[in-house]
Amino acid sequence: MKIDAVKWGGALLIILVLMAGSAWSAWTWQANAYGRQLADKDAAYQTERTNLANANSAQVLAEQGKRFALEQWLAASDKAHYRALTDEKTKQARLRDRLATADLRLSVQLDATAATSCDAVQATTSTSGLVYGARRARLDPAHAQRIIGITSDGDRGLIALQACQSFARGISH
Repeated sequence: MKIDAVKWGGALLIILVLMAGSAWSAWTWQANAYGRQLADKDAAYQTERTNLANANSAQVLAEQGKRFALEQWLAASDKAHYRALTDEKTKQARLRDRLATADLRLSVQLDATAATSCDAVQATTSTSGLVYGARRARLDPAHAQRIIGITSDGDRGLIALQACQSFARGISH
């Protein structure tokens, strides 16, 4: 009986060793399979993150391009507005100088239907030409300067308005 017990004990020991070996093999195989799954998920996650980063970079570059184009357009618009304003100021300064030196005289046309009691106002013609049939009165140079100042302010306002309108049109497109 001892031999049977040893036989059965040895057989049980072999069975236990085989069971432990198969459990260890199954455990190792399962760990490797799970590790592969985790590695695949990690690779997919990294690929997704890389694709998102690339898309974001492309979008940032596109927005930078748009911003650069807008800055260039604004600079050109400001330059054109400044040039128009400077030209208008120069023209107004020349006009003021011509009025101050009496090279140019402003006059107003008198109403032809006005009463003849206004004969105290002399009708004059400008030095650059003759106007037949219209009665004109020359303005005082100080009044002429003020009128030129008012028109200068109006011209600057119109130039600023045009700049705003072109800016609004440019932005809306």
